[in-house]
Amino acid sequence: MQGFNENKVKKSDLAAIIVAAGYSSRMKKFKPLLPLGHTTIIETAIDGFLQAGIDHIIVVIGFKAHELKPILEQKGIKWVYNDQYHEGMYSSILAGIKSLSKQSKGFFLLPADIPLFKSKTIDLLYQVYSQNDDHIVYPVHQGKKGHPPLIPSTLFSEILQYNGDGGLKTLLNQHKNKSLYMEVQDEGILYDADTPKDYLTIFNKHCPLTSLSDK
Repeated sequence: MQGFNENKVKKSDLAAIIVAAGYSSRMKKFKPLLPLGHTTIIETAIDGFLQAGIDHIIVVIGFKAHELKPILEQKGIKWVYNDQYHEGMYSSILAGIKSLSKQSKGFFLLPADIPLFKSKTIDLLYQVYSQNDDHIVYPVHQGKKGHPPLIPSTLFSEILQYNGDGGLKTLLNQHKNKSLYMEVQDEGILYDADTPKDYLTIFNKHCPLTSLSDK
């Protein structure tokens, strides 16, 4: 049928980059390894992608890399070490992109402290992107952008060449004409564990019947 579009991009063409290299300075504890029920923040984030059928996952590590490596290796997840993690998140994003295969057609970007997104949200973002693979696709909940955005391979070169001023957000904001916003019924895209108070909120959302005092 003329005009019928099959999906341009398969899920196997996509990757997820999870940034877990920072100091967690505002939390005072290493955020990726904070407990969430019977697991941890980093494992919850990884499992969200796996449940959505995204198998190519890269975790960028730096600070306390020695504590993360055993968990990632046990789960069979690829990691890349960013020896410039002290320079901030943009350096970790660059390390993640550089480790992508040449066949990659896009990636989901997730800071490790935002673990509560639903796998259904990943499916919805993929469906939009599969027909618009030169666009950035953002999840939105009640008008607020969240994580993870899905970033097209057409921007890889520009991201790698950018000087990092203002972070990736500043660069992506220059491409509003190539941005799509997917409203989702998933408040988890907005919750990060930046501070102890934020972490308590995430913990209570994920484990409503468990007290942190039980941990």
